[in-house]
Order: sequence, then structure tokens, then C-alpha cells
Amino acid sequence: MYEVTVKTGFSAAHQLRLYDGKYENLHGHNWSAQVMVEADDLDAMGVGIDFVKLKQFAEEALSELDYQNINEIPPFDKLNPSAENIARWLFMKIKEKVQTPSTRVKRVEICEMEGCGASYFE
Repeated sequence: MYEVTVKTGFSAAHQLRLYDGKYENLHGHNWSAQVMVEADDLDAMGVGIDFVKLKQFAEEALSELDYQNINEIPPFDKLNPSAENIARWLFMKIKEKVQTPSTRVKRVEICEMEGCGASYFE
């Protein structure tokens, strides 16, 4: 079993509904995203999944949020834009692109700032 990891980032604002504190106010972060894909086998080139393609998939999805108020972007116009919910959203976006019989998304981690983040995995 192999694990391939890419890390990227984006900048965006959000506000946490129902927080009852200062983070319910609109505020921004320089977010980081880490995507891990699991591969059973390597291809003829000796890789589980191309880093460049995996990073491209992540950046394409995150471009929807980059420099935006996440609360205005579906599904976060109704779903609270927490790191947990963003991690699941990105997981599902990447899953559409990389799921094969021998490769699958293992985990996505979203960090709002250094040392503060959440992961989603199945």
C-alpha cells in the first residue's frame, strides 16, 4: 500500500454560524489543505498517482473558495463553513477525480491556521 500526499492553500473569509463568540463575525484565514491518496499498486512509471495531477485537482476545487466569502458559496451558503465541513467537501470533490479500483482518497485535512485544523476520511 502506498500513500501520496500533496499540500496547497487558499485565502478566504468565513463566519461560523451559531458560534456565540468573535468567530461568528466575518474573518479571514490563509488556509492550508493536505490531500492524501492511497494506492494499492504503482503504474508503469512507478507512481501511485501523479503529484502534479493530484495537486491540480485540489487547486481546481479550492479555486471556488479562494479570495471569497465562503458563506456565499454553495453548499456553504446553508452549511456552516467549518474546517470539518470544508474538509469533507474537498474530499468528495477529489474523490470524483481519483477513485479507481486501486486508488482512493484516504484523508483530507484543512487548517485555518498553523496548528488548528480538521480532517475528513471514510
